[in-house]
Amino acid sequence: MRSGLLAGQDVDRPDGLADDVVDDTVERAVRAFQQRRGLLADGVVGPQTARALDAARWTLGDRFLLLTPGREMRGDDVAELQERLVGLGLLRDPVDGRFGIGTEAALRDFQRGVGLPVDGRCGAETLGALETLAGVTGARARDAGDPLALRQHAELAGAGGSLSGRVLVLDPAHGGDDPGATAEGLTEADVVHDLARRTALRLGRAGVVARLTRGREECPTDAERASTAARAGADVVLSLHCDSHPCPAASGIATFFWGDARLGSRSPLGHRLAALVQEELLARTGMVDCRTHPRTFEILRLTRMPAVRVELGYLSNPGDAARLREQGFRDIVADALVAAVRQLYRDARPGLPERIG
Repeated sequence: MRSGLLAGQDVDRPDGLADDVVDDTVERAVRAFQQRRGLLADGVVGPQTARALDAARWTLGDRFLLLTPGREMRGDDVAELQERLVGLGLLRDPVDGRFGIGTEAALRDFQRGVGLPVDGRCGAETLGALETLAGVTGARARDAGDPLALRQHAELAGAGGSLSGRVLVLDPAHGGDDPGATAEGLTEADVVHDLARRTALRLGRAGVVARLTRGREECPTDAERASTAARAGADVVLSLHCDSHPCPAASGIATFFWGDARLGSRSPLGHRLAALVQEELLARTGMVDCRTHPRTFEILRLTRMPAVRVELGYLSNPGDAARLREQGFRDIVADALVAAVRQLYRDARPGLPERIG
């Protein structure tokens, strides 16, 4: 109801959602909401969908926004505030709808610049000043390009074209008691952990400091995986997955980067890296191209560095599973991932970033 996808439906009836018609309607509405928010459109209100539904309650001006340690304020209103701060060139972080330290610092800079009390809180006075500058912000954004893209490109160019000294975190999905997708004698958790280890060895030979987010028997949450990347000072994160589908004909490779089409926000370097990973994997494996997509998956949203989620084939597809079982094929995949990261840094040149999409 709060998202406008169940308009006209009486979801507050005493008998709840008992009949099949309403159940089907609710599931379709959930799927539509998930698709619009860049989530897995499975019709199930899991933790990520529940957080997104809660965020959708708020528009900028509905409440007083401030940093609350231990209990971050989250919502579409925070995302809209971040969008405006990015447009002013004050916020360095991606727009993720979380009122954290970076957002507060950017808001303080804004308040200082317009002569307001510098308290890091977004109330009526600060919001009024932002509204006044809204037109100017839009004009600046059109004239100067995407501020986040420009900044990320400058940072990448400053790192030089070499991989040596870079820190790359490899995130093999699932693990421990969670095997992920399965095939006969094959689990997603084992496949991607092995692929992560092979990739880490190759990166190490190139002078990269490579870290894994988990051991073979561990299954950290996405927040814990993102924290591992932050503590490691990662320059790049690659999250490795395999897929599964009830239809055994489904097959191929897809890559995902952080992006919220609803807000018009994305990670420019994440987008570029996803495109390079997809290109290298397809060229070396000849597998089906399931393309590159923006998504709001937690591992992409919670990381501050460029991050890409890679779906390396369907274990539910006999052909994909057979290839993922082969040691030689896994070496090819690891080589492709290293080549993509290497190309990301080779592409770094002074000047404007390449526009993608």
